Amino acid sequence: MDTLSEISFLNQVNRMFDKAAAFTEHPKGLLRQISLCNSVYHMEFPLVRDDGSIKVIKAWRAEHSQHKLPVKGGIRFAPTVNEDEVMALASLMTYKCAIVNVPFGGAKGGVQIDRREFSSSEIERLTRRLTFELLRKNFIGPGIDVPAPDYGTSAREMAWILDTYTTLSHDPLDALACVTGKPVGLGGIRGRTEATGRGAFYGIREACASADDMAGLGLDPGLEGKTVVVQGLGNVGYHTAKYLHEGGARIIGLAEYEGAIYNPDGVDLESVVDHRKSTGLILDYPGAKNLECSADALELPCDILVPAALEGQINVENADRIQAKIIGEAANGPITADADEKLLEKGVLIIPDIYLNAGGVTVSYFEWLRNLSHVRFGRMNKRFEQRTNRRIIQALSDAAGVTITPEQVDELAAGADEVDLVDSGLEETMITAYEEIRELKQRHVTDLRTAAFIGAIDKVAVSYREMGIFP
Repeated sequence: MDTLSEISFLNQVNRMFDKAAAFTEHPKGLLRQISLCNSVYHMEFPLVRDDGSIKVIKAWRAEHSQHKLPVKGGIRFAPTVNEDEVMALASLMTYKCAIVNVPFGGAKGGVQIDRREFSSSEIERLTRRLTFELLRKNFIGPGIDVPAPDYGTSAREMAWILDTYTTLSHDPLDALACVTGKPVGLGGIRGRTEATGRGAFYGIREACASADDMAGLGLDPGLEGKTVVVQGLGNVGYHTAKYLHEGGARIIGLAEYEGAIYNPDGVDLESVVDHRKSTGLILDYPGAKNLECSADALELPCDILVPAALEGQINVENADRIQAKIIGEAANGPITADADEKLLEKGVLIIPDIYLNAGGVTVSYFEWLRNLSHVRFGRMNKRFEQRTNRRIIQALSDAAGVTITPEQVDELAAGADEVDLVDSGLEETMITAYEEIRELKQRHVTDLRTAAFIGAIDKVAVSYREMGIFP
């Protein structure tokens, strides 16, 4: 039986790696080096609770590959975190960075806690102690290992990491680049919060734009009118759903850990979010049917299914009941290896996680560059672009004899601000990467996931060869 309790997450990733590696001609030794996790740091440290008791905290930081530095990966706070999961996610991060041409190696961190059982002050003390543990073992630094938010963490925890690192390190000039996903006022970048969901939207949009691929699924090209079910209304799921809706799709199902709701005519995302804030539950939303189990939403009839929760949500137990024609993996590892094969046999188009949720690390890369350059994107060129655009508009207006109001000029001439440049860079990254993956898919006559792995393996292999480690 293909479940994460019997086949580990890391083995799931390595099975997918091996499937893709068979399409390459790299030496076995090189392939083994690429697949192995280079180093894992397991920590156990005490946390003094607010009531004076002591809780021993388990935590891990895995650095999968140092073929490029720094390594990059989020830190998650979750009760199910373990060493295998952290190593698997670090592996995926290596391949993800390679696919979208971000010059980082892969890493991941995890703290085994249910943060709902801890106060804000306890979470702060825990985060600062974690940073100290990472720093004293050289597992954090602008050119070494750069964490980011993940499941259970946010910009607030990243601010605590930055403050602790700055206090303890001897690198004041580039200290801001030790972590990404920070608040904007502390060196963060505009557009980072929605980046993963925005990137997932761009990836799904690109897949749906192919007339040939959509014809094979019995669908028209484009997002317009396509029905969507999203599992997980966290940061990634919410923003993916938001942008898909704005792109013309219809959200018919939403799921969270307490259950799911379904309305074939569509639900209003913002209204659902407000309902959950006021009641604490997604259930009993007016006009929608309740599904008591979150996983039931995965089996709803729809054009696009977006699992945006945790890994292993689609496995051999429910793969045969999946009715979606397209699955966009906004989460990490939501489909197990055996389920992946079953879905491919059914003709489902799977847009893989190692590509689709790369928006977060892409914009983290932009933030890291911004911190190292000490200049906000757009600061140097926004007004110059604005003046140039005004002159062009005025020249065209005079030549055509058309009067343009000052308000219209302001709108048309506006120069790109940081968020515009970040979004443009993210869109370009996701489009270019999808074109590369689709070309590999057609060349090797395989699926998108295998094609994405092939591309990642080839790029990492080139790095090792350029180091002179392998012939």
